[in-house]
Amino acid sequence: MAFGQYVNLDFDQIKSSIRDYLRANTNFTDYDFEGSNLSIIIDALAYNTYTTAYNTNMAANECFLDSATLRENVVALARNIGYVPRSRRSARAKVSFIVSGLLETSTLTLNSGIVCNGSGENTNYIFCIPEDITVPVTNGVAEFSNVEIYEGVFITQSFTVDTSLFNQKFVLDNSFIDTSTIKVKIKPDSTATSSVTYQQIDNIIGITSTSASYLLQEIEDERYELIFGDNVIAKKLSNGNVVTVSYIVTDGREGNGASEFSFVGNITNQDGGSINPSLIGLVSTEEKSRDGDEIESISSIKYYAPRIYSSQYRAVTSSDYESVLGYIYPNVESVSAFGGEEMSPPRFGKVFISVKPRNGDFLSDETKRELVQKLKNYAVAGIVPEFIDLKYLYVELQTNPYYNPSLNDDSENLKTGVSNALTQYSRSIDVNKFGGRFKYSKAVSLIDSIDSSITSNITLVTIRRNLKAVVGQFAQYEVCYGNMFHTQESSYNIVSTGFTIEGVTGTVYLADEVINREKGRIFFFTYTEGGTPNIIKKNAGTVDYIHGEILIDTVNILSTVIANNVVEIQAIPHSNDIVGLRDLYVKFDMTNTTINMIQDLIASGENTSGSRFVHTHSYYTPTYTRKSNSPVTTGSALLPSTASSTATTTTSGGTYATSTTTSSSTSSSGSSSSSSSSGGGY
Repeated sequence: MAFGQYVNLDFDQIKSSIRDYLRANTNFTDYDFEGSNLSIIIDALAYNTYTTAYNTNMAANECFLDSATLRENVVALARNIGYVPRSRRSARAKVSFIVSGLLETSTLTLNSGIVCNGSGENTNYIFCIPEDITVPVTNGVAEFSNVEIYEGVFITQSFTVDTSLFNQKFVLDNSFIDTSTIKVKIKPDSTATSSVTYQQIDNIIGITSTSASYLLQEIEDERYELIFGDNVIAKKLSNGNVVTVSYIVTDGREGNGASEFSFVGNITNQDGGSINPSLIGLVSTEEKSRDGDEIESISSIKYYAPRIYSSQYRAVTSSDYESVLGYIYPNVESVSAFGGEEMSPPRFGKVFISVKPRNGDFLSDETKRELVQKLKNYAVAGIVPEFIDLKYLYVELQTNPYYNPSLNDDSENLKTGVSNALTQYSRSIDVNKFGGRFKYSKAVSLIDSIDSSITSNITLVTIRRNLKAVVGQFAQYEVCYGNMFHTQESSYNIVSTGFTIEGVTGTVYLADEVINREKGRIFFFTYTEGGTPNIIKKNAGTVDYIHGEILIDTVNILSTVIANNVVEIQAIPHSNDIVGLRDLYVKFDMTNTTINMIQDLIASGENTSGSRFVHTHSYYTPTYTRKSNSPVTTGSALLPSTASSTATTTTSGGTYATSTTTSSSTSSSGSSSSSSSSGGGY
């Protein structure tokens, strides 16, 4: 007699099935299973069956990439489709120093290994270089300029090839290796003085039987193994060859942020003699340490491995670029790529990429150049990748939660709970990414669920972009929100923080005036708190309410109230669900989110008639200017200057706008000039 089908494998069901099976046997008719010793045997059988089923299920799960949980298994499954997970990455910095007072010296060599001590937050880190650096000596002075140093410990490991060993393996003993720093050199034997440098490959395209190449794969305990050729794919090693491998073991992300360095390395002259340390000058920091990262997580491997496999290590579609970039640059938090044909006007032959790094707000120019060079190995010929600076679309809330004071009379504690919950949501996967979406219903329901005393909430949503002013120059600005604007009033649906402009005394603000449901105009005005606006320029730009775009005509901004030459421009969205379009990075801004706790006198029973109930507007109350909690500028506002210029400048998008600078202008003393119009994210 066969067992029945199991639809839910648990201990009680297994035990019940065994009991039913035995009862069907005539030898156990009318047998009391509950009170007999046979019940113990049934328990043992059920326990054994349950344990076996559990282990079988877990083992089966480990056979598939989606369901595997052990890192060794996930890595092995990814290896089957040619994917090598990213290793830890050393934080990199750039330093410069000179060595002077050199006599009868033609060259100096900074030897591989330890170079500097770098100070971070309450910790010192060792910085190394993986290869020697040699510079000439001119007039007794040697200059080591922009030396890239890597956080971590420099280690060298050697193997001797022994063909008598079956399946000899070359395993690097250390975990936490930065595989990008691995250098492999092969000598014919231990007495040889010359060596051949082998190159790491990630696929076999273009590899011949004589290629000096090796493959790398991760094994258990986050260690790595080198795999050499077989004279079919890459050159095979011979008996007695000496394999020397050098690499850096790093602390990963912890090494980021070091900005002060002291020299502790070893410098030799052309004869190999060490120089006097007193001849070495102070180390100057060109770039503080950055781009350090942890080993690729299991979830990241599961996400990128099938996508890299589907792209076949080629960047053709925009999604291919997003996958490949996440593979070659481990510091990616979010990436967006789109073709130039999607722009207005179209820019054919280009693909535009915007990246939010994990550590920082924007990519450095150096990193952009490096990534462009790496992408050329994957991109289709004729397509030029171009990195554009991050553009933040900020989401801000004005929330008014009602609470029952009879259940909780500590309004400050409730306010803290609401703030903590919204902060947690601001870090969720919904927002803080390209293509992110702020979901209004989730935020509202989250506020209601903080405490049983909260009875309801009235929450309003605003969106904001930061315009980075080109101070002291005539410029035009384009600010895109990617979301439709709401036109509740005839004016002041769009408001800004203050700035000063040429020819006008006092602080100036901008706002909109509705022409029709699709278009509006921007005007400038001055305003004193409690007074009425004084319009100084009626036609200062245009607004496209449907596409969420603001165009500001030529203006010379001299200073801004907000620090870093920023003008914050706030708009009311048509939909409370905010979407990040193309290169807009959605960020839920808690700094400018306001929480106002209101007592629900009806729920508490204090005023059941509702005569003293505090009503909160569910629609926006117009204001003339934007109130911001962002840091204000430390410099005094600049007064109008007598500068004159016929040049027209259009700001380059970066975080703020998208165009190109056509020429520069000059200004008199008292106004500042900016030669670069793109900047970091705010």
